[in-house]
Amino acid sequence: MPQPSSTSKGLPSLATELKDLVVTYAKQETIEPIKGLGRFLALGVAGSVVIANGLVLLVLAVLRALQTETGGVFDGNLSFAPYLVTLVMCAIVLVLALRAIGAAKRRKTARP
Repeated sequence: MPQPSSTSKGLPSLATELKDLVVTYAKQETIEPIKGLGRFLALGVAGSVVIANGLVLLVLAVLRALQTETGGVFDGNLSFAPYLVTLVMCAIVLVLALRAIGAAKRRKTARP
């Protein structure tokens, strides 16, 4: 029967090393990707808030410009027209955004 050398490890130390290896691997493969996903999500939410604020301010600017800078064209019976124009503008932006989302999905499913 071969004699164990001085470099061979005992069963308890091998079990400890295995446990440490599994814990390290689990942290590497789960916690680090979740941290990266959190950063990605935070930047996406921040970008969405900024874009939404910008669009709201743009719509209000267009509405204000139509109400004040058109020389009285939209006075009287046409006072609803600036609101209608801005509503149509919002609908166009919505349609373009939905088409862009749909195009990204179509490109993703078209790839093999």
